[in-house]
Parts: sequence; C-alpha cells; structure tokens
Amino acid sequence: MNQVTANRFIENPLLKPSDVRPSRPGLEVACLLNPGVFEYDNKIWLIIRVAERPQQQHDIISFPVLLNGGIEIREIFKNDPHLDATDPRILRYKGDDYLTTLSHLRLFCSEDGIHFHEPEGYPQLHGEGPLEAFGVEDCRVTKIEDTYYLTFTAVSSNGVGVGMRTTRDWKTFSDQCMIIPPHNKDCALFDEKINGRYYALHRPSSVDLGGNYIWLAQSPDGVHWGKHQCLIRTRPGYWDNTRVGAGASPIKTADGWLEIYHGANEKHQYGLGALLLDLNDPSKVLARSDDPIMIPEAPYELTGFFGQVVFTNGHIVKGNEVTIYYGAADEVVCAARFSIGEILSSLKR
Repeated sequence: MNQVTANRFIENPLLKPSDVRPSRPGLEVACLLNPGVFEYDNKIWLIIRVAERPQQQHDIISFPVLLNGGIEIREIFKNDPHLDATDPRILRYKGDDYLTTLSHLRLFCSEDGIHFHEPEGYPQLHGEGPLEAFGVEDCRVTKIEDTYYLTFTAVSSNGVGVGMRTTRDWKTFSDQCMIIPPHNKDCALFDEKINGRYYALHRPSSVDLGGNYIWLAQSPDGVHWGKHQCLIRTRPGYWDNTRVGAGASPIKTADGWLEIYHGANEKHQYGLGALLLDLNDPSKVLARSDDPIMIPEAPYELTGFFGQVVFTNGHIVKGNEVTIYYGAADEVVCAARFSIGEILSSLKR
C-alpha cells in the first residue's frame, strides 16, 4: 500500500469568517464550514455553511433560533447551574439541546478554484419551517442529468435529519422536504443512476445500540428512499473508531466507486479516508483505508472554533486529480489536491 500526499493549497485558508458579511444586523459570522462543491456557468462554486450568532457578552451565552420566519435571540447566564456549555457547538439546558450558532447556506464562485467571491443575484438558503428551526448545515451537491440535488442537514428540536432541495439554475429551488428523518445526516447521492435506480450514502446516529456508521439507500425517484443497508462501521483501534460519515458523491473510476469519507476517534479528531465500492452493486465494499489519507496538521486545522478537524463535503475531479475542498477546525474553508491513483493504491483490498 502506498502513501497518499495531501497537497494543501498555499493560499489556505481560502475563506475565513471575516471575509463574509453577516446575513442580518445583530449577528456575527462565527464559522465557515464544510462546503458543497459543484461546477456551473464555467466556474467552480462552493455552497458554504455560514454559522452565525449574536455578539457574545462576558457573563451571558446568547444564541439564535429561527421562529416564524424571523430570529429569536435567547440568553442564558453562564453560571446557571442547569447549563452545560462544555462543547462549543451545543448547549444543554434543562434537558433540551440548542446550537450555539445558527447556520444557513451561502454561494461563492471562482474562476480559478482559489479566489472566491459571493456573486450578486443568487439567494441565500435559510432554514424554513419547524424541521429547520435550528438551521441548515453541511450541504452536498450532486448533478444528475440536468438537475442539481442539494442534500443537507436539517436541525431542530425534533432532531437532525436529511433535507433536500433541487435546482437547475441556482436561483429557483424546489420546496424543501425531509427525505430521511432524525437522527440522520451526511447524505451524498451518487451522480448517476445504477441499474435505473438512484443511490445515496447516509449516516444514521445511534446513542444506544449500534453506532455512527455509513449506510446505503436506493430510490426510484431521488426523493423516496428505502432498501437501507449498513455499508461500513467504525473500527476499534483505528483512526475512525468513533464515527464515520460520507463526504461528497462517490467518484467513478475503472476500479469502482471511490468515496472520500470522514472518520473521528474518541478524542474528536477528524481525518479523511477512502472506500472503494463495486460499480454495479455499491453495497459491496471492495477496499478501505487502513490509515487516513489526510489528518489535521496545518495550524488552521489544529486550532479554531473546534480544533483538530478536516471535514469534506465536496470536490472537483480533473483526470487523475481530485481537489478536495474542506472545512478546517470548524472555522475556515481550505483546499488540497490529491492523486486518485495514489488513493486507490493506498486502499487495503
């Protein structure tokens, strides 16, 4: 097995919170996370999760919640005995969980894949309705024929599920729907039908029996999903022993479908690995990374809103090269180039 080289862009981070304006007065951009990636209008586009919050006070934690089309700011004293704020991403208060930030999705484009700007005339995608009251997160984009499918994490007090919208022009979108109910996330569609059916990877979450594993589902229409199968599990003693989840759409190669996925250990350190799935039956796992193809090493990956994280939802493939765009330390957006051949050679059959 060969070693994989992650060629990080020297321009990293490509985007950071100070580069992005808040969506409305009274909020600040705390983090940029985990962009979906696609090509459109001869440009490379990122659909970035933008996490916002009110400016924080010394003795109070304040956080936003969507309510009736607007935003309600809630406040809790830091010394409240009912408050658990040990995780910077989640507050636990009197038996309920809240996110410390509210996320929406924002479009950025680039001519060269390095320098990105926010174009005019394209809408921001915010949570809508009670199933998205805590925001929308971590969008994957898959183009199938002439339609772009957006699968994202929909968050509310009811739990975390998979939402979907579709578009052809990035200005008008189908009505949102939840295609997989809580608790589920990390949903990535294959970018072509296999034997006439849509396929998707997804990640149910279990707190009691089972674990955070990658599953496979089928659909006749891209909306209604079934025939669920557990694809890979976490592995004791490995870099991905606590959770695994799909990245972007699998890459079609002569050897099989190559899926870049994320894994985390018990210390909440996130790295990237790869799977190889059979071309005609993606429920068959042909090979898998024994070692990660990328781990947090750069300063902007080690330290941030939630450090020691590299997490990808999207990539661009050009011949034997894949450019992976990723969120680093839950705060900034970065990119790295990989050889597809190196990744394939690194996998354990």
